[in-house]
Amino acid sequence: MSDATRVGMTHPLMCPHCEKPTLARITSEAYGGGHTEPPYVLELAVCGVCADPFLMVEEDFGQGWDGEPGVIWPKQQRALSPKVPQALRREHEEARQCFSSKAYTATAVMVRRTLEGVCIDQGISSAGSRPKPLFKMLEQMKDDGKIDGRLFEWAQELRVLGNQGAHFTGTSVSREDAADGLALAEALLDYLYVLSAQFDAFKARRATAEQNSTDEDESKD
Repeated sequence: MSDATRVGMTHPLMCPHCEKPTLARITSEAYGGGHTEPPYVLELAVCGVCADPFLMVEEDFGQGWDGEPGVIWPKQQRALSPKVPQALRREHEEARQCFSSKAYTATAVMVRRTLEGVCIDQGISSAGSRPKPLFKMLEQMKDDGKIDGRLFEWAQELRVLGNQGAHFTGTSVSREDAADGLALAEALLDYLYVLSAQFDAFKARRATAEQNSTDEDESKD
């Protein structure tokens, strides 16, 4: 952990209050961690445009303080579960950053990349030596029982939105469509990597409890 103060330093980012690009100036800091969690530094900063304050954090995961600080207050979006693969979290976070920058067409493209990454992570990636079209990968996800009919419909709408962003059609992606695309992609990630695992664990726990109850009843006979 470095003893060098960050007070007075600036970081380029998107202000969570006025949503404009700014150089955030750090006004105070506090260090923590280093025992049961990675070292971190909390930084109180002010926006160079609207002058509103916000709280940032930097963490040292063994490579030093070389990462970009993240805004933790005010928090506008919840963090994805760590159960979602890191590569997919990274793609979705980039989609969020595009949205925060009002780059709604780029948001749609990143949502599509996230969707494609989901298919590949689920083991659906190619047909022989040629990559499968995303439409076909989503169909296989449905046929394999990984997603149901409603989720398949969601995923197809995300694919179409992503295509609209990726190809010049003369029609831009609206803020509302980009926001809905982000929300639906997040719901899909939660379903596949969080809720499905939680439900499987619930069923296994219930089955174990029922088996133990049956064994106890039989031992009394």
